[in-house]
Amino acid sequence: MRETERVSDLVAGLRLDRTSSVPLYRQVARFLEQGIASGRLPPGTRLDNEVALADSLGLSRPTLRQAMRYLVEQGLIVRRRGAGTRVGSPLRLPPPEPTSSYDELVRADEDPATRVLSHTTGPADPGTARALGIPAGADAVTVVRLRAVRGAPIARLTNWVRAGLLDLDDAELERTGLYALIRAAGLEMRTARQVIGARPATPEEAELLDTPPGAILLTMERTSYDRHGTPVEHGQHVYVADRYSFEMSLLTP
Repeated sequence: MRETERVSDLVAGLRLDRTSSVPLYRQVARFLEQGIASGRLPPGTRLDNEVALADSLGLSRPTLRQAMRYLVEQGLIVRRRGAGTRVGSPLRLPPPEPTSSYDELVRADEDPATRVLSHTTGPADPGTARALGIPAGADAVTVVRLRAVRGAPIARLTNWVRAGLLDLDDAELERTGLYALIRAAGLEMRTARQVIGARPATPEEAELLDTPPGAILLTMERTSYDRHGTPVEHGQHVYVADRYSFEMSLLTP
């Protein structure tokens, strides 16, 4: 079947709802988007006969051009001189990985400073063991760090990993981020479960973070998993609310 026949056959199944609050160009774009996602319009399919498409749908040419422009902006179709308008090849992105506050600060052109407050190995409490997927009482490595930016402390970071999973060195922990060391050890992190909240600082936290007692701290509890769903690390962190904020990217279905 020729490409023009494939496109026209697909569009023949489109029924526009002219009473809908959804603009006509979006109805057309959504229909073609579904055709691309389903594979009925594979990469390379030619779509540049806009006059014929507009006529077959009973649409004005500007309306159809608006639908096509929307698809171009979404990266679903491409227009090239001499090649016409065609369905683009799907963009292959690397699998997303959880990022740490260190990664985010470096990306923001900050120069984070880290001090290891404690680095111990011992029996995990029930909550930590459950988060790491190990038996209660099994050994876990606990690392507590203080992170600062421009001389001001911004966070106390507490992380746990299973004993024997990787070797952690205090000097390296103060030079770079924990996640960078995990990745360097060949361990992957593919997903994470994260809970963000807020609470007043305890007197100990206020002194450590150089903030008034009772000042609001942002809290973050996260467990990171590899592609098999096995926990890699668990963390409980507190951040000074007026010195740090969270930025997240969300993928929509």
